[in-house]
Amino acid sequence: MLRGWEAQQIGGRGLRRATVNDRVGVIRRFLSYTNEYPWNWMPAHLDEWMVDLVSARGRAKSTIRTYQDAVRSFCDYLIRPEYHWAAECEKRFGTHPVQICFEWNTLAHLSDYEGHPDRRPLTRAELQRFFDYADDQVEAALRQGRKGALTAYRDATMFKVIYAYGLRATEASKLDVTDWYRNAKAPQLGRYGKLEVRWGKASRGSPPRRRTTHTVMPWIVDVVDDYLTNIRPRYGFRGQPAMWVTERGGRVSPRHIEARFAEYRTALELPDTLVPHCLRHSHVTHQIEDGVDATFVQLQVGHRFASTTAMYTGVSGDFMNTMMVRALGKAFVTDDGEAP
Repeated sequence: MLRGWEAQQIGGRGLRRATVNDRVGVIRRFLSYTNEYPWNWMPAHLDEWMVDLVSARGRAKSTIRTYQDAVRSFCDYLIRPEYHWAAECEKRFGTHPVQICFEWNTLAHLSDYEGHPDRRPLTRAELQRFFDYADDQVEAALRQGRKGALTAYRDATMFKVIYAYGLRATEASKLDVTDWYRNAKAPQLGRYGKLEVRWGKASRGSPPRRRTTHTVMPWIVDVVDDYLTNIRPRYGFRGQPAMWVTERGGRVSPRHIEARFAEYRTALELPDTLVPHCLRHSHVTHQIEDGVDATFVQLQVGHRFASTTAMYTGVSGDFMNTMMVRALGKAFVTDDGEAP
């Protein structure tokens, strides 16, 4: 049964091997927990397993949903008449597999973001402090005559790019020098009019989702151009296409981005709940605050659902007050077009 389901997912549905291996692993764990063969599974088995995963193991909602989706998919495969498993089990054991996952015993997928509620965008003041501190690390390394100035400059530029384009850490890590393009509608931005994000977050079992992100913060153009013109060439490694190169000629990893962000966050005594992904939150929030159309922002950052963009947005009190004044102004305009 497992081999047949594996073949169906890889050959018929085109899922990635890693995804299929993870799903098969879920079924093996469920099999071990129930100590029952699939033709003896009942909804109660799933309920008991979910209770154990939540109460005893503290699994997150997204993990629980992943497990439930794997079990549902496997049961769907078993009960399909085209595969003859139900008839074969009935003949051999006098019973047959059934679907044990239903709307009333599984989690509904209401949005594609279920991050920790403590995660929030940085305020504009926090963001400025963060960027200033990153720039200061370059000057400190130069003053002290120690190694690390190039690395500090690279990382300062990298964090600014993550914010300016609303990138995930993995997306930023996999950027190449050739991912920048001109925008015919904004010739003043030169070759940095738009950024091709080729490694966007994939849906389960699908390849990375590509998107084109337009440059909406013109100040980033000089930052990127300076880095590519004056800093990156000093690393050498001409054959390396990566935007962010390491001292050994490799590609900066998402783990490095997280570690360096945490180092700067600690030095600035910012909350521990802030992570590199909060720069992406900040991009969304600040764009909305600045009056950019929410649908445009959604497309820029590659959100499938508008509700996700809304969840990323933590607008400031000043913004809320401004919107309130505008709303009240419209509400109290008199028939002759003037405020009373």
